[in-house]
Amino acid sequence: MIVTRSSEEAARWARAYRTAGLSTGFVPTLGGLHEGHHSLLRRARSECEKVIASVYLNPTQFHSAEDLEKYPASEEEDLAALRRERADLVYLGRAADLLPDGFQSWVDVEILTRPLCGAFRPGHFRGVTTVVAQLFSIIRPHRAYFGLKDYQQAAVVRRMARDLSLGVEIRLCPTVREASGLAISSRNRRLSAGEREAACVVHRALEAARRAIEAGEDRIQVLLAALEQQLGSEPLFRTEYAEIVDAATLERFGGGRIEWGERGVLVAVAGYIGSVRLIDSEWIEARP
Repeated sequence: MIVTRSSEEAARWARAYRTAGLSTGFVPTLGGLHEGHHSLLRRARSECEKVIASVYLNPTQFHSAEDLEKYPASEEEDLAALRRERADLVYLGRAADLLPDGFQSWVDVEILTRPLCGAFRPGHFRGVTTVVAQLFSIIRPHRAYFGLKDYQQAAVVRRMARDLSLGVEIRLCPTVREASGLAISSRNRRLSAGEREAACVVHRALEAARRAIEAGEDRIQVLLAALEQQLGSEPLFRTEYAEIVDAATLERFGGGRIEWGERGVLVAVAGYIGSVRLIDSEWIEARP
């Protein structure tokens, strides 16, 4: 496994792979690798001849200094995990290369970033898309892999790659869950045992909404009321948003009922247990 902190060296190795006619799969990460990241690396390995990963704790996508400071990442542990997953090249990003003093050229996807997380975290997605666009420019992968736990982020990156003709195929991969149903996340490490149990209410609420939709319920207010009632049953969980939206546009349905479009329906939830922010979603791709 080649490990480098130099963007120039990472670009040279990635270019050498392409020149040799080898397909490349790219997994960008913040660090704090867990089974969700491992699943992305394995998917890349199954579809590509060379697997490239980046580890960069991007400060511009964090909503608060406290959240950034408490992000649970260990470079040593991350590199060990990447070796186990047989990554070929690892780029350890540096702010001096990606966000140097005086940096002022931002990438902003305008519409998809407004609802859901974007309504509560101004500037978050601008930080994501800017750094991901830089990483794509350095690595120039054939495919890049993102998990569906953060559906909005994946949708935003996919839109950016298409709009800017970046030449990378965005592959969306299933959410990886613990046995309890809790979506695996680096931030889960900050939860106590009792808080982890409480956090399972999110998945239970999403599953209940999915089952109701698949059974034919299409009234938005009925579905939202049931979703919010389930979330409200857990006193430790504070809901930030609970939404049922068009999975293509991430916009609410205007007529009070689900309207099935090209990508189906997204049920999305975000909230807090203590100071730990949790997000999760259920993507229902086709009309039941």
